[in-house]
Amino acid sequence: MRLSEQSVQAITGKKLKSAKLKSTGILIVAGLLSVSLIGCSKGVKYGDAAEIETTTTSFGSTDLQKIAEKMVDSVLTFPPIVELTAKRRPVMFVDTIKNKTTEHIDTESITDTISSRLLRSGKFRFVDMTKVAAVKQQLDYQSDSGMVNQDTSVKMGQQIGAEYMLYGNLSSIVKRNSSRKDVYYKFTLKLVHLQTGIVEWSDEKEIRKSKEKSLFGL
Repeated sequence: MRLSEQSVQAITGKKLKSAKLKSTGILIVAGLLSVSLIGCSKGVKYGDAAEIETTTTSFGSTDLQKIAEKMVDSVLTFPPIVELTAKRRPVMFVDTIKNKTTEHIDTESITDTISSRLLRSGKFRFVDMTKVAAVKQQLDYQSDSGMVNQDTSVKMGQQIGAEYMLYGNLSSIVKRNSSRKDVYYKFTLKLVHLQTGIVEWSDEKEIRKSKEKSLFGL
């Protein structure tokens, strides 16, 4: 049975109308999703770096700041150290802080903050043992490459040796039950005289953090 021309046009019109409706529906849904995503997104905001961090019980920026503040104040006010630094600036280096916790903690950030504050106090000078290889490479280049004017090159064997070493460790104890998690941190720092091996100063900072679980176990 052949369809009339009017019937064909009617059927074709319905198909086109249906296709247009589907296309319009897709565009509306896409638009709503875009509006929803835009409404849910939030701009980046700067916060106070010194603001107390209470997001989790893990080691954080506030813990680092508290440790650095305590250690620097302690060493700078210790009577023998006050006497030692009254007329000169002893040279020291910072050894790697041992991380005895179960967390991945960048202990170098702690020592960087402590050494920076001690250096800015004007009481100590530091040698950077992490750059010894790079320094030696540069000195070798200046003395052996034949490309550097020897009148301006830095001579080998002229560096000042450190008198003191600053070292320590960070440990933690974690306790938990079904409703509570408790974390205890202890940071210990020592200053040893390299020639005599005598520990001239030592102190520690304790931090305890706890968190109650929500009703949903989060």
